Amino acid sequence: MIALVIAALALAVWLVLVFARDGFWLTRERDTRDLPPEPTHWPAVTAIVPARDEAEVIARSIGSLIAQDYPGAFRVILVDDNSSDGTAAIARTVALTSPSPEGQGISSLSRLTILSGQPLAPGWTGKLWAVSQGIAAAGDAPDYLWLTDADIAHAPDTLRTLVARAMGDDRVLVSLMAKLRCESLAERALIPAFVWFFQLLYPFGAVNRPGGVGAAAGGCMLAERAALERAGGIGAVRNALIDDCAFGALMKRQGRVWLGLTDRSVSIRVYDTGESVAAMISRSAYAQLGYSPVALIGTLAGLGLVYLAAPLLALFGHGYAQIIAACCWGLMTIAFQPMLRFYRRSPLWGVALPGIALFYAGCTVASAWAHWRGRGGMWKGRTQAAIEA
Repeated sequence: MIALVIAALALAVWLVLVFARDGFWLTRERDTRDLPPEPTHWPAVTAIVPARDEAEVIARSIGSLIAQDYPGAFRVILVDDNSSDGTAAIARTVALTSPSPEGQGISSLSRLTILSGQPLAPGWTGKLWAVSQGIAAAGDAPDYLWLTDADIAHAPDTLRTLVARAMGDDRVLVSLMAKLRCESLAERALIPAFVWFFQLLYPFGAVNRPGGVGAAAGGCMLAERAALERAGGIGAVRNALIDDCAFGALMKRQGRVWLGLTDRSVSIRVYDTGESVAAMISRSAYAQLGYSPVALIGTLAGLGLVYLAAPLLALFGHGYAQIIAACCWGLMTIAFQPMLRFYRRSPLWGVALPGIALFYAGCTVASAWAHWRGRGGMWKGRTQAAIEA
């Protein structure tokens, strides 16, 4: 009887997730779908790139920004956040050796400004402190600010599509979930689920409609400068470890926002081992729970019910409990398929979703343990979770 109740509860949860969660799993929101016409007047845009020890990726990232085919005024500000590996020098070399943007009448070097970041100010996370310095340097010249990470490479027309959607749909924020690298075994096993879980927490359909949840993907965000100023500036979220979602919620209070998937802005950061993926997950997992032990216990119990009960009962249960559990396992496998297709991974990974969820549960526990030891939110040699706590 207990097994039957557990199986029925798990199935009920999955029916709600699949049919009453804004179709989060369908991957319908794409950057090139339903794109409005291009504007007749192209606004001025400044890209802000915070970078700390990004020598391995900065050349491709900055090169993709310099090469943007954008008809309006456009410049790039790289904020070198006290790097020790020559990040700024590599970026400068890229600007010197890149061909001039076609039809812009300017050199690649003049399109790029490199700032030496100031020491981290109290109460700020490292990334947002660097971003704030870039925004200050941009001044009042740009109509839009393109906040993008140093490990993201963009297609040449990315900025055109961002601006077209922002202006054509009257959005104060347009954000793209960059396609993460998915080549190593660890990446193939774990990365599609990372994006899938993000969509489960922040359904893109709910983000994109009026009201509902506010969120964004920090690797690529085009924000209307005037709306950001009305919201209190980047300082309004200066201590947020999950800064992109905090920023998305902030901007949604100023107007409509849009968040979607893309395969034209790609992350070039390598996660070649399970340990490196785990470090990426655990950096902010406990922050997502508000640093609450009660929320942690509830989350682990929920993961056990939603992801582990079904396969265990399907394999070892009996009677109706086994049948219901098998249906539940099949439903979660089906719900994972659109994301697997987006990442061009085998559909068999859908069967493994319960095991993948178990890995993520372990990362959440590791995140809490790191926080309790005073090492939460570790990134680039900085412990940042204590700021938000």
